[in-house]
Amino acid sequence: MLSKKETPAITDTSKNSGEDVIVVEHIYKRFGTNIVLEDFNLVVKREENVVVLGKSGAGKSVLIKCIISLLKPDKGRILVFGENVPELNHDELDRIRAKIGFLFQGNALYDSMTVRENLEFPLRRHWIDFSQKDVDALVMDALENVGLTHTVDMMPEELSGGMLKRVALARTMILKPDVILYDEPTTGLDPVTAREIDNLIIKLQKKYQTSSIIISHDMNCVKNTADRVVLLLDGKCYIEGAYEELERSNDEKIKQFFE
Repeated sequence: MLSKKETPAITDTSKNSGEDVIVVEHIYKRFGTNIVLEDFNLVVKREENVVVLGKSGAGKSVLIKCIISLLKPDKGRILVFGENVPELNHDELDRIRAKIGFLFQGNALYDSMTVRENLEFPLRRHWIDFSQKDVDALVMDALENVGLTHTVDMMPEELSGGMLKRVALARTMILKPDVILYDEPTTGLDPVTAREIDNLIIKLQKKYQTSSIIISHDMNCVKNTADRVVLLLDGKCYIEGAYEELERSNDEKIKQFFE
């Protein structure tokens, strides 16, 4: 249902109960005099794709970086599986991050590493101890999910833009995370390749029952992937609802995104 949001009451959840996987509660974040997030609230349900829509510089990427603790909010709580991420120590954060995949806008692949080595990287740096047999199986399974098993020993420079995005998505999924954070997953891609990435996002959501936050300017991506759309405006959650509901809105602040 389409609804404007101010500062809703939000109930804490735990890792083992309830439907809420991510709860962002009264978050504030500023850089100098620039207020980016101001009393922002968001709840992501289990197995739900939420697209956060907003203008450039509105704070969308800042939001998901706060969720993964690449940035610290100035105030507020971010509960992931019931744990307040800003308060976690290094070891606790490492365990939470093992359950969260992050697809960077620029892919963030290492040019000096093969596809195999890029996918092995998150397996090596987390606290989970994998045998080489396990590593090999996970790498090939991740590449099979995106249709790129034949690229396993190729270098990033040998791949097209769409293939690079698929490899980055395979790396994001290699630990089979419960949550995925997508930062502009279709930016710079042609319409056909962008649609393929949209389809992969949906396919992986269904296969692994993931919950996702998707940051996107691409309205086709928003329409294709969103179970719910949240409009980030003036640092707040201005409104949320299904894509079709927002598309029909007569509010000029909403209409500008759908014209």
